[in-house]
Amino acid sequence: MIDIKLIRDQPDLFLQSARNKRIEANIPRLLEVDSRLKEVRGKLQEIATEKNRVGKSVPKLSGEEKTAAIARLSELKPQEEQLENEAKALQPEFDALLLEVPQPADPDVPIGKDDTENVELRREGQVRQFDFEPKDHVQLGLALDIIDIERGVKLAGTRNYFLKGDGALLHWAVLRFAVDFMVGRGYVPMAVPLLMRDEAMQGTGYYPGAEEQTYRMERDELNLVGTAEVPLTAYRMGEILSAEELPLKTIGLSSCFRREAGAAGKDTYGLYRIHQFDKVEQVVVCRNDIEESNKYHAEILANSEGVLQALELPYRVVVVCTGDLGRGQAKKYDVETWMPSRGGYWETHSASKFYEFQARRMNLRYKDPQTKKNSFCHTLNNTVIASPRILIPLLELYQNTDGSITVPQVLRPYLGGREQISPR
Repeated sequence: MIDIKLIRDQPDLFLQSARNKRIEANIPRLLEVDSRLKEVRGKLQEIATEKNRVGKSVPKLSGEEKTAAIARLSELKPQEEQLENEAKALQPEFDALLLEVPQPADPDVPIGKDDTENVELRREGQVRQFDFEPKDHVQLGLALDIIDIERGVKLAGTRNYFLKGDGALLHWAVLRFAVDFMVGRGYVPMAVPLLMRDEAMQGTGYYPGAEEQTYRMERDELNLVGTAEVPLTAYRMGEILSAEELPLKTIGLSSCFRREAGAAGKDTYGLYRIHQFDKVEQVVVCRNDIEESNKYHAEILANSEGVLQALELPYRVVVVCTGDLGRGQAKKYDVETWMPSRGGYWETHSASKFYEFQARRMNLRYKDPQTKKNSFCHTLNNTVIASPRILIPLLELYQNTDGSITVPQVLRPYLGGREQISPR
């Protein structure tokens, strides 16, 4: 959420920001409602001041003066009620309009309409050149009897799957390695709830906007999370932290659920775009300082790259253009890993910087030791690893001519020292 004072002072900045992000936000109406609310509250304050003045004078008056004063108080009461009712009617509209206003992108974010206009920063690792006809991850998984999409669809509908035997073990090995990697870098591991109230979804910026992508439990007024970002970021919502607690650096391993609304007919093959997956997510909550936010943005990106480098997977880093940014993101890097069957680099990680956008919505603050005032925190998040999507490049890039899979060196301790997954 944006400070309304900033929108009042720089309306053109926020109008352009919404256009650049291709997000609808009725800023003219917001400012109109805001102006009327300010006017109404000003009048209510004037009435309160006059009521106080007249009320104090009544005991000192007598005769006609006292009668006139009482009459004046009677006149003020319906005026006050009318203005209070108007304020109550305007406030929900103001709140809803303010929630729609996007965070302006950083000045160095490229202007673009969608992910086709994201800008590549660099490539890391060597793309494997095969001297045999490689199989895709589904073909490999079926031959090894470690993936079963057919029965997943039969039991749970499209975009569902089973991982079996060594497939499940490889999946868990990747996740456990990622957790250990991040704990080694000083991040606190957390097991998180997967059902969130609307307040947490709104606080982290998913509502309004992502309702159609979310599995909503209307009966219980709860939502299945699409990422552990929500519970990790909202963990201290409504609290005032001490400056000594910051930064909060946490990771969460959780199942994630996404409806993939609007994706009918898109990426239906294999394990790329599915309804349920597991992810290790990293979240940083830090002081309200742009340089500090930039520092941690670089850090969380480096963490994800470190995992991919340890797995020896080739990838590239892109800076996301304005049209591909979410409502609250000031800047985002995507990490895209090479997937042979898809013929290119495909997104596996997203590193996002929000400044105080999420914290303001969640009323997440800390006491600044210099100013002695409460300031809104800054928040950032990034994927550490998401599986089974990461199994696509792992299986495809580590395959051998006989259909076996070489287990990456760093994952072998999690698989009992095994070096290969072979047909049984």
